[in-house]
Amino acid sequence: MRWDDRIGRRLRLKDLHTLETVAEIGSMAKASQHLALSQPAISKAISDMEHVLGVPLLDRSARGVELTEHGRVLVGRTRIIFDEVKQGIKEIEHLADPTQGQVRIGTIEPVSPVLSEIICRMTRHYPRITFDVVVGDTDMLVRKLRDRTLDVVLTRWNALKQADDMEAKTLYTSTLAIMADKSHPLANGKRLRLPDLTQERWALSPPDSFFGRVVVDLFQRRKLPLPRNTVTTTSIFMRLNLMANGHFLSVLPTTILRHPSNTAWLRALKVDLGDSTGPIATITIKGRRSGGALKLFHEASRAVCKDFST
Repeated sequence: MRWDDRIGRRLRLKDLHTLETVAEIGSMAKASQHLALSQPAISKAISDMEHVLGVPLLDRSARGVELTEHGRVLVGRTRIIFDEVKQGIKEIEHLADPTQGQVRIGTIEPVSPVLSEIICRMTRHYPRITFDVVVGDTDMLVRKLRDRTLDVVLTRWNALKQADDMEAKTLYTSTLAIMADKSHPLANGKRLRLPDLTQERWALSPPDSFFGRVVVDLFQRRKLPLPRNTVTTTSIFMRLNLMANGHFLSVLPTTILRHPSNTAWLRALKVDLGDSTGPIATITIKGRRSGGALKLFHEASRAVCKDFST
């Protein structure tokens, strides 16, 4: 029997799931409760895998357990295996009824109004499809996509062009603007220069975050230092509250104005930012099979975004 055949016969999905769970929890005792298995059974399953592979999978200490380098490789592949099994089940369900299922979506806050339009469209046509939405910074969302805990990410995607394992499909282009509350002294419709605003009260993303890097580039192309942040936060909701109550400025995509609750009070200042346009795209893992609900989501995304570019 060939070595790879022996491995295939002796590595069971149940044992791989056990290893993944132990790694996530960091304790065999706690994993025992979670899996409803005895601790000796868990220990034996992992020891058997280590014997078959000839390498240690866990580092064991009084503080708990953590994956070795070999273990991290195996658990990473295990997640892909289980993801493919789940996608297969979804495909089978889609064959029986293509209008049901779940879509796990990651998005950044400025794109959430657009995502809301897409979801509302889908719920009208496919009421049995459900959605699990995670809102956060692009860097975090991409990690979740790679971990197979998300199916698709909607974000500004230019910094991902070199990611060989990602596939991006542009939906529309979005322009950045400096925004303020309508009562801000600068929101009077007059044309402004970016250098004149550096001493204002700013709320911006951390410069090492995905959107923060976009803003840093915006100022660097104008040979200007990044303004001193009074508040640094990845939360757009926090920045909107600061802008509404404290005369803060912030850099935001103009798609934020698509939300009805923002159009009444939020204003884009007349400041020339040069070419700040970037594509908003759906990001998926290249080559990953898509279930029926995700395919319908892509169709709805293209339909909603077909007629606008802001």
